[in-house]
Amino acid sequence: MDAKTSAKSSNIVNDQSPSQQDNAPAQKSSKVPFIIGVAGGTASGKTTVCNVIISRLHDQRVSLINQDSFYRSLSDEQSANAQDYNFDHPDSFNTELLLSCMERLKKGQPANIPDYDYKIHKNSGPGRMVNPSDVIILEGILVLHDTRVRDLMSMKIFVDSDSDVRLGRRIKRDTVERGRNIQYVLDQYDRHVKPSFEEFILPSKKHADIIIPRGSDNDVAIDLIVQHIRTKLGQHDLCKIYQNLFVIPSTFQIRGMHTLIRDVKTRKHDFVFYADRLIRLVVEHGLGHLPFTEKQVITPTESVYTGVVFCKRLCGVSVIRSGESMENALRACCKGIKIGKLLIQREGNDRQLIYEKLPKDIASRQVLLLDPVLASGDSAVEAISLLINKGVSESNIIFLNLIAAPEGIHAVCGQYPRLKIVTSEIDIGLNEHSRVIPGMGEFGDRYFGTASTPFLPKKLS
Repeated sequence: MDAKTSAKSSNIVNDQSPSQQDNAPAQKSSKVPFIIGVAGGTASGKTTVCNVIISRLHDQRVSLINQDSFYRSLSDEQSANAQDYNFDHPDSFNTELLLSCMERLKKGQPANIPDYDYKIHKNSGPGRMVNPSDVIILEGILVLHDTRVRDLMSMKIFVDSDSDVRLGRRIKRDTVERGRNIQYVLDQYDRHVKPSFEEFILPSKKHADIIIPRGSDNDVAIDLIVQHIRTKLGQHDLCKIYQNLFVIPSTFQIRGMHTLIRDVKTRKHDFVFYADRLIRLVVEHGLGHLPFTEKQVITPTESVYTGVVFCKRLCGVSVIRSGESMENALRACCKGIKIGKLLIQREGNDRQLIYEKLPKDIASRQVLLLDPVLASGDSAVEAISLLINKGVSESNIIFLNLIAAPEGIHAVCGQYPRLKIVTSEIDIGLNEHSRVIPGMGEFGDRYFGTASTPFLPKKLS
């Protein structure tokens, strides 16, 4: 069985209603799947892209769910005049049933997916049950159109192909696989397919995390996407293990900034500029985890607005020297905030506290611990241990960094399950020299433009 046949067969199951699904045998899995949505115009190469992804993720259990399986069955009268029916309109799909099936799979329960017959325009056959998987790919022209469906996804992809190429592929597919004549295909394209693409499918492109130009012919883009999926899968698994780990949502802007600060050729000025932008995003995201109380205010229109007020007893603590790069972003977000400092030096395999200057009342404050790189976690554990010994509650500590290695995450989250870690990306791991891979080098040297030489701590805030 080839990849395409194998992928397609995973979605041929019984045509049951949501109520019937509730009565299906429960084979519950505790692992939340990583759901990828793949959208694009008709014959854009979505299925080919999905099959390539499936073949590359050979060490993961992957299920492919086709949105086409959820077409509404036509009545005999509608079927007789199928050329008048718009199969590319959102209303042609049973989205409620799709949501029900995806919710079951997301909860680790098996789901029954309809088996739609394109020739008779109805559900047919006994179908099969799809069991939960590590990765679920939902593919279809309109999978990014509905907000409820998008909200289920961990990653959203749009396959973009030239309209003439798509039309040529559709003619070949519909005449060979679905037994239709060329004139029927062209009429349907002009009346329904093209207008619906412009009205519904193309606008959904803006919701995609990743866009693949030239569709399935773009091998380089697909390779990069598979690498990105593997990275996100690693983040996804760690976030499921540790409920106190938070990775800020990835966007093209964030990926672009990471590309620049990780590039060894990036000059200091650009490194600092884009590092500062990323640090600001991490700090803002971290502040969102502070405790708050509701508050009502009167607006200039004399209306009542119910909002929130965040905790005011807050301070930062930077781990010298790299952590000092994050202080300006914290000051920009929190006017007049007190910032303490810690200097922890490595002695062989041990970490030793060399210098500390902390607010005297730190035990009564929420603490934002600043260090852009979480590697082995040894320095972080030393810093956190010191804060706790100073009377800071573990649950009052939010650890902010730009990148984190799984080894450091295991070390910190495993020992301190009540603090929170907020990072912008989780890297692959550490090399034999305990450096983060792929990493971004010695952050402090690149940010401050210095060599790896001993230094004195700056004047404390």
